[in-house]
Amino acid sequence: MSLRIYNTLSRELEEFSPLQPGQVRMYVCGMTVYDFCHIGHARMMMAFDVVQRWLRASDYAVTYVRNITDIDDKIIARSVQRGITIRELTDEVIAAMHEDIGALGIEPPTVEPRATEYVPQMLGIIEKLEQKGLAYRSDNGDVNYAVRKFPGYGKLSGKSLDELHAGERVAVLDGKQDPLDFVLWKAAKPTEPADAKWESAYGAGRPGWHIECSAMSCATLGETFDIHGGGADLQFPHHENEIAQSEGANGKPLSRFWVHNGFVRVDNEKMSKSLGNFFTIREVLQKYDAETLRFFLVRTHYRSALNYSDAHLDDARNSLKRLYTALDLVVPAEVAIDWAQPHAARFKAAMDEDFGTPEAIAVLFELAGEVNRTKSPETAGLLKALAASLGILQGDPRAFLQAGSTLDDATIQAKIDARAAAKAAKNFAEADRIRQELLEQGIVLKDSPTGTTWAAAQ
Repeated sequence: MSLRIYNTLSRELEEFSPLQPGQVRMYVCGMTVYDFCHIGHARMMMAFDVVQRWLRASDYAVTYVRNITDIDDKIIARSVQRGITIRELTDEVIAAMHEDIGALGIEPPTVEPRATEYVPQMLGIIEKLEQKGLAYRSDNGDVNYAVRKFPGYGKLSGKSLDELHAGERVAVLDGKQDPLDFVLWKAAKPTEPADAKWESAYGAGRPGWHIECSAMSCATLGETFDIHGGGADLQFPHHENEIAQSEGANGKPLSRFWVHNGFVRVDNEKMSKSLGNFFTIREVLQKYDAETLRFFLVRTHYRSALNYSDAHLDDARNSLKRLYTALDLVVPAEVAIDWAQPHAARFKAAMDEDFGTPEAIAVLFELAGEVNRTKSPETAGLLKALAASLGILQGDPRAFLQAGSTLDDATIQAKIDARAAAKAAKNFAEADRIRQELLEQGIVLKDSPTGTTWAAAQ
């Protein structure tokens, strides 16, 4: 079975084949860096971390570009509020972002362009659009895109111009010829700091948000590439506007596949800073370990809404314990994955169907059951090897199972020996007390004819 990916542009699952055999070029819209990453950001970056991992596991060479937006209204406002330069703010937030997503095992992209490094390329696209009659200069100094002059506008979002026009809630403002038009170049304002301005043929100013990604994607991957990704909230207007700009300027499709991950929800509302119902990665990692958070994000299909709660994270933790308990039973052998092996074949079939992580993880639990029954190092090795493509189960099993317990191996064994001595002396009350004490510390004892073993409570 070959890989199929849901293409937002066609609204269908399509068989994937890259433009250049064996090589995939993927662009994903990254962070606007003015504050810490929240779980919604983590969900987006985790979704495409899994995508790029599976593409590599499928023997593709992947050039993965995830940009950084480091000039924006919110960035300017925050730098002014804090009394520091834009660069000082963005460097600080980027470092925090790398720390947070690195803790989750999210691999760095091949290229991580910063918008401020590509202003000349942005101006080059704007010039092309103006020459083609798709951009115009406004009286206030802005340069705007003329949406109605681009015949394909609305093809990604499925919104017609008439529908968009009916949804207008404001009159024509800011020198726009039409409320649907959007800004390509913003004229500098006297109140803005000096480091928020660039000189251009259009006067001092800075780029609009949408033109930034058009310039960075085309500069790093070419005018047409394989996959463009981002959160579902970017489908319109950001990605729709990227298409209008890039295809309007270059006359070529921007991306063959458009891929969007679902929202994170809290109490059935989208998690967002504007609603004030968001949790930063740092806040969550104060309570839960990084692999539990990763597993929580990975086990839901990337296009589905993800419901955030402590209960769901607790469940994720317990599920990971079940998998790690199997790996704790026997040292996994180093194995090369044989994709014809039944479990591996089912795992691959799940991932090849639009990166179906829920079904793939179900296969991991099947393998854990096999390990529990057979104590096979090869089966444990296959479990660990398949899980590596999702970025999980690569840690030390005993360390994960003991996390949160105040007892180390030697202390646990000493208590097991004391319990055995109590049983030999027929002091069953003391033996039961020791078992209960260990259980309260998250340690479950398992008696067998060959002795007593322990595992973390599940």
